[in-house]
Amino acid sequence: MKPNYSFLLKLLIAQCLALACASQGYDFFYLVQQWPGSYCDTTQGCCYPTTGKPASDFGIHGLWPNYDDGSYPSNCDSNNPFDLSQVSDLTSQMQVSWPSLACPSSDDTSFWTHEWDKHGTCSESVLDEHAYFQAALDLKAQANILQALENAGIQADGGLYSLTGIKNAIQDALGYEPWIECNKDASGQSQIYQIYLCVDYYGSSFIECPVFPNVGSCTSNLEFPTF
Repeated sequence: MKPNYSFLLKLLIAQCLALACASQGYDFFYLVQQWPGSYCDTTQGCCYPTTGKPASDFGIHGLWPNYDDGSYPSNCDSNNPFDLSQVSDLTSQMQVSWPSLACPSSDDTSFWTHEWDKHGTCSESVLDEHAYFQAALDLKAQANILQALENAGIQADGGLYSLTGIKNAIQDALGYEPWIECNKDASGQSQIYQIYLCVDYYGSSFIECPVFPNVGSCTSNLEFPTF
C-alpha cells in the first residue's frame, strides 16, 4: 500500500501547530513596579492621569510571563482583547496601584489594555483577565517596596543611596532578591526606576528569580527622586 502523503502532511502540520501553541506557555512571572518620580524626572517627562496625580508610591507596570531562559511570550491571543467590564470591581484600586504616566493624559485604560493584550493573554490558561489583574494587585500589596526601603532609611528625598543597600533592604523585607532597573534624570544621574520581583507560575507567590532581566544597568549609587 502506498503511503498517504496528503494525510502525513496534514498530520505534520497539526503537530507543528500543537508545538507552536505549547511554546506560548511560560515558566514564571516578573512583577514589575516603577517609581513615578523616576518616570517623570527625565528629559521626556510625564503626564498625570485624568484622575489626578498618583500616590507617592511604586506603581505596577505589569505582571509579565517569562521563560527560564530569559525570553518571553507576547501578544498570545488577539481573539481575547482587554474588556474593561471584566475588571469593573477592580478599577478604583487599579487607578491607585496601576496608574499611567504616559502622555497625553488618559484614564489608564489604554495602559491596562496594552498590558493585558501583550502579557496577560499569554497566561490566560491559568489566569483569566480578572484573575490576572487581581493577582498583580495582591502581589503589590504583599510587596510593600516603599515601606521596605523607608524602614532601611532609604527615602524618596532626592538623595543618593547605594545599589547594594537598596537590594538588601528589599530582600531583607521580602525574603527574595530583586532586580533593580535604573534610568537617568534630566542631568544624567542614575536613579531607581523599576523593581522586578519573580512570581510563581500561578501568579500567587514570590520565588527566587530563575533569571534576571538584562535591562537598565545601574551605577553603584542611585538617586531616589521625590514625587
